[in-house]
Amino acid sequence: MDANAPLTALPAVAVIEQFRRGELSPVTLVNASIERIERLNVKINAITATCFDRAREEARASEARYQAGQPKGPLDGLTLGVKDLQPTAQLLTTWGSPKWRNHVPQEDLPMVAALRRAGAIVVGKTNVPEHGAGGNSRNPVWGATGNPFNANLVAGGSSGGSAAALAADLVTLCTGSDTGGSLRLPAGLCGIVGFRPSPGLVPHPTRPLGWSSISVLGPMARNMGDLLLMLRSCMGTDARDPLNRGVSPESFNTTGVLPRLETLRIGYSEDFGGCSVEPDIRAAFRDRIERIAPQVAKCVPVDIPHGDWDRCFDVMRAESFMAGFQDVFDHDPVRLSEDIQANVALGKGFTLGDRAWAHLEQTRIMRAYQAQAAHLDLILSPVAPVTPFVWTQGFPAHIDGVAMDIYYRWLALTYRPSLVGCPALTLPCGLDSQRMPFSLQLLGSLNGDAALLQAAQTLEAFFESHEATRRPRPDLEALKPSTTPLNAMVTHPPESGAVPPSGSVATVV
Repeated sequence: MDANAPLTALPAVAVIEQFRRGELSPVTLVNASIERIERLNVKINAITATCFDRAREEARASEARYQAGQPKGPLDGLTLGVKDLQPTAQLLTTWGSPKWRNHVPQEDLPMVAALRRAGAIVVGKTNVPEHGAGGNSRNPVWGATGNPFNANLVAGGSSGGSAAALAADLVTLCTGSDTGGSLRLPAGLCGIVGFRPSPGLVPHPTRPLGWSSISVLGPMARNMGDLLLMLRSCMGTDARDPLNRGVSPESFNTTGVLPRLETLRIGYSEDFGGCSVEPDIRAAFRDRIERIAPQVAKCVPVDIPHGDWDRCFDVMRAESFMAGFQDVFDHDPVRLSEDIQANVALGKGFTLGDRAWAHLEQTRIMRAYQAQAAHLDLILSPVAPVTPFVWTQGFPAHIDGVAMDIYYRWLALTYRPSLVGCPALTLPCGLDSQRMPFSLQLLGSLNGDAALLQAAQTLEAFFESHEATRRPRPDLEALKPSTTPLNAMVTHPPESGAVPPSGSVATVV
């Protein structure tokens, strides 16, 4: 690591080792994280509500456990940011919505509870679009999140605050969730690692549509080692999730003998079946493929299965928004953002026949994809079809001359793999032509999470061995503020005293 890098930039795996050897204290790490948030978060607005007093108290308890040789779990003392779509006990959870701007849950989301049982210390919440709708993390409660490489540009969404907080070294680990790319896209735009696991690997017992496979929870980190450390603490058994596979961390082998680079069989697609992709992104993708191809056993273009991917996703997504927002839409639609209204309105136009068709189409596409993926170790594609654009623009209206017919169409590179149900991972590998982070999307076989993660570690080592493809790191100290204030969109800030007086504070920045 760069000698000038802040303490908070230390990888989680290295931090845990230093905790165990007594070379670093959880109190020191938490205080360093808080100091960095208080000083630099104003530049990117990644962290929203915070619980600094509680975090310091938990750090002191963690330090005592290490001194006694009895750490609580594999994450004991690490700092954690939690996506603001995920409830946190005694800490403001708003979903970025004016309706919930003063909501303080009494319980943690089960995944958050699992991470805290493993010893992770929640420092604060991370920003999102209102109710997670869209790829741009901005809302009327907290404002917008700027990209750590250029605060005028979008950080992605809906886990944009998490991705930006990690890239800026504000916290060590962050939670994410993913329906159509919500953790993969911001990970790609900010230059960190995000993993969408197969449905059910990480229990999601609070998912309203329990049998739906398109929405999952997943970890976000700055490198593969940290991501795997976090993932093992998220996994487990939960009978409330009908898709839960009950895979134990002990049986989930991702750290054994890794595949050698020269043995990997890789397929690739520039546009994953015809998605609109800007020429500069295609050029960056081709460059990475050209670097990889001579090093591996096989690197061939893949004919992505034909199908009406976009309409299929439209139906699936609208179904979930109908389940969550139809009643409000019918009786008080002004309480919903334009994006959410658009999703519900779209759903009202679909019939039971459309839903049956969508499930048939999804199944057909999945089986065709699996027939190809079964003979490969990885399928690669770009993550985002464009370089980051200005955050004041909700979404790109056109990509390579093609008009986007709805606000989430630009996410097709990530939502199409969601329909397949395969594990998917964002792996940073340098910069694009605009000097912004560029990443690859790594796709595996159905339920082939362990194999995908092993191969990803091998590719990460290859990328890190070359300066041009190493994970890029922003300079927050030199970052200029956004020319449009990141809180410009705030119309419903949390009220004073919205968070209990246990040390939690909620500040619009």
